[in-house]
Amino acid sequence: MQSWVDGRPADALSLKDRGLAYGDGLFETIVVRSGKPLLLERHLQRLAEGCRRLALVTDPELVRSEVLAYAQALDEGVLKLILTRGDSLRGYAADPAAPARRILQGGALPAYPAAHAAQGIRLFPCATRLSEQPLLAGLKHLNRLEQVLARAEWRDSEHAEGLMLDGAGRVIEGVFSNLFLVAGGQLLTSDLSRCGVAGVMRGEILAQAQLQGIPVAITDISLEQLRQADEVFVCNSVYGIWPVLCCAGMRWSAGPLTRKLQGITRALLDA
Repeated sequence: MQSWVDGRPADALSLKDRGLAYGDGLFETIVVRSGKPLLLERHLQRLAEGCRRLALVTDPELVRSEVLAYAQALDEGVLKLILTRGDSLRGYAADPAAPARRILQGGALPAYPAAHAAQGIRLFPCATRLSEQPLLAGLKHLNRLEQVLARAEWRDSEHAEGLMLDGAGRVIEGVFSNLFLVAGGQLLTSDLSRCGVAGVMRGEILAQAQLQGIPVAITDISLEQLRQADEVFVCNSVYGIWPVLCCAGMRWSAGPLTRKLQGITRALLDA
């Protein structure tokens, strides 16, 4: 499907765009089913927080209406929404009043092997570490070079995802997903106040756990805690939940809490 730029069909972008020059912007990747963008409110909430922190000037209702219209035209697939600070001349300084550029792209849903969800996956232990920057922590900003470097560390089909740590060796997330542990009946996920992306599916799982009365902790997680976990899974808003079976000699099984939450998220993504 043809892309839209600022609400109009387009095949090109200005060479002066700050998203291209500096990664100055944000993005959301949204599953579309029967013309409906799934988990839209969570995506727009994260986008709004990113716009607030980066001081991007946007019209939230215009963004929403364009996403809904594009999703309707796409019907089935993955919609990518990108906001950049628009054009500028050379130099880091930007016009604080300039409206953000809105880019919409659409494509087919990725064909992940069914075995990833049904049986579980292997995680590759990435050497690339996530750097700490609290001002950007949690945001889905356009600067994704750490993930690019990490994803280049493995080429085999044996590993479906990679495990990323921060500079202090804390467990943070997958390359394109968030990570959860189950330990003693409690659900744990990493504190993302220093680095990492606060995923939309992560937020949904935390909310669903609360509804189900499952105890949850958002905390620093060590490799030893990961090793001792009863269950481990990764998640994102495109594929839902994949159980994790092993990583660098550590082994787990797809346990009952993982399967319970997997069923809840599958219902959300199949809506």
